[in-house]
Amino acid sequence: MLRSARLIFNPVAGHSDPNLDLEHIRSLLADLDLEVVQTTPEVGADELARQAVEHGVDAVIASGGDGTLSAAANALIGTGIPLGVIARGTANAFANALDIPTTIEAACETILNGHTKTVDVALCNGQPMVLLAGIGFEAEAVELADREAKNRFGMMAYVLAGFQALRNMKRFEAEIETEDRIISVEACALTVANAAPPTSVLAQGPAGLVTDDGLLDLTIVAPATKAGALAATYHLFQSALSGNPTDRDDIGYLRAKQFKITTVPPQKVVVDGEMIGTTPIEIKCIPAGLTIFVPIVEEEAPSEKLEGLPHLVIETKD
Repeated sequence: MLRSARLIFNPVAGHSDPNLDLEHIRSLLADLDLEVVQTTPEVGADELARQAVEHGVDAVIASGGDGTLSAAANALIGTGIPLGVIARGTANAFANALDIPTTIEAACETILNGHTKTVDVALCNGQPMVLLAGIGFEAEAVELADREAKNRFGMMAYVLAGFQALRNMKRFEAEIETEDRIISVEACALTVANAAPPTSVLAQGPAGLVTDDGLLDLTIVAPATKAGALAATYHLFQSALSGNPTDRDDIGYLRAKQFKITTVPPQKVVVDGEMIGTTPIEIKCIPAGLTIFVPIVEEEAPSEKLEGLPHLVIETKD
């Protein structure tokens, strides 16, 4: 039974009133022995989560944008202490990728229900990664979508940044080493995903990413022109919505337990929305490394299916 929890609250996340949000969360989680701490420019969610682990709390709850949630999650890897997610950011990719509700009410209900799931995580150059690492085009776009742009335009900041990055899109040489192969290819973007929402289109080559299979998914996007890049991006978005893997010649994908990626010239790298430097990178999957609170999903078996049968006649009895 969940008794004590530390709530790590980022007061500058999102666009709503943080004081009202915090008051609302406190009221919804009133049954818990809840300690509230807030992030500051000097003390981040990772440090506050590590302190919570040392104090022996039953759970850590993080409320903020993707950076806050990922930082808190990173401190909990391998501890078995569950993470509660209350997303209040611009994109909320973390919650969407892990099928966690993005309203405060539903997120708190999920935590109070106490149903948990273990998911894979990864290490990228020794740094914890819950969602994905983007190389090339995606990293350029994320860097362009700064805090000022996100505050002003919200999700559109990423779209605008993507079009801006598209103007400077360049192909690069990449060598991809897995546990059993070495692949050489030219690409505009490489995305290694552990988990990704449909909006992270450059991770959607295989579609239907599985978060607890012990594997990472690499999508290779290699259009020859800017028009091809737009077409490839749209195709990947369709793959995300349909759940069907891509079938374009300029998009490839593969699964492996680990990847070592080098590029010529070096490319910028973004991990879980944060810039970490440039290639080369090494990414290794950590199976079942993180425990999270998730909704209880009841699968309903259909009660009947009669439509389509030949010469079907149904009469209602008096």
